[in-house]
Amino acid sequence: MIPAAFEYTRAGSLDEAIAAVRGGAKVIAGGQSILPLLKLRLASVDRLVDIGRIAELRGFRPQADGSLEIGALTTYAEWRAATTYPGVREAIDQIADVQVRHLGTVGGAIAHADPASDFPAIALAFDGSAVLRGPGGERVVPLDGFFEGAFVSGIRDDEILVAIRRPAVPAGAGFGYAKLAQPASGYSIVGVAAVIAKSGGSISHARIGVTGVHEHPYRATDVEAALVGSDASGKAIAAAAAHATDGVEVNSDIHADATYRAAMAVVYAGRAIEAALARAG
Repeated sequence: MIPAAFEYTRAGSLDEAIAAVRGGAKVIAGGQSILPLLKLRLASVDRLVDIGRIAELRGFRPQADGSLEIGALTTYAEWRAATTYPGVREAIDQIADVQVRHLGTVGGAIAHADPASDFPAIALAFDGSAVLRGPGGERVVPLDGFFEGAFVSGIRDDEILVAIRRPAVPAGAGFGYAKLAQPASGYSIVGVAAVIAKSGGSISHARIGVTGVHEHPYRATDVEAALVGSDASGKAIAAAAAHATDGVEVNSDIHADATYRAAMAVVYAGRAIEAALARAG
């Protein structure tokens, strides 16, 4: 199909992009999410502001303190090539298909706030924050609480997402991602990311990000609380994973009803935790 008519602006700088967005436009970067919606007329816009050529929004920038900043225009393929974190490459390989991974951007995944997108769950598990720039300057918003609903986030109408930041990961922490994918699209019916660290034989740090289950990605804080201080045994993992959907309304759709999706959330939470523990030092 052909989308409804809209104006198009290619921004030459971040300041130019912010000025254009302030007029009520939508941002396009890789275009892997918004263009299909426009073509199907499931969404419409008056103007698209193309930020795809703003060099300062691209890049993988490790910091001296162990923290990391990833520019919003960094593609999945660029992220995969740059990361040295065990397990992350395997997780990226589960995102969509090779074409999307070479064009889709990490900033687009966060800004679009798709309920079944993989990257938000991974970013939540790493305690990520969104770096937003607008006419009033820059603000940094933790991703825990940033996603407000299906395709709804905390980005203001006059702001652009410029980067994703995460703090230093605890020493020896392991990462795991487990996903039940919809076969045709590759989107998550259930996706769970886990970052786990151990100390003295027990779990000292746990972050769990979940996608595909609720109307937006979320941190499974009850799972985290059950894990911290536990002995990391199979029994402890199972008991913690049982809390994967505590406090959230589970999605029900043509791919999985709420009962099945909730059961799979528990299963895949357990698998992600086990994978993270297997990599923990």
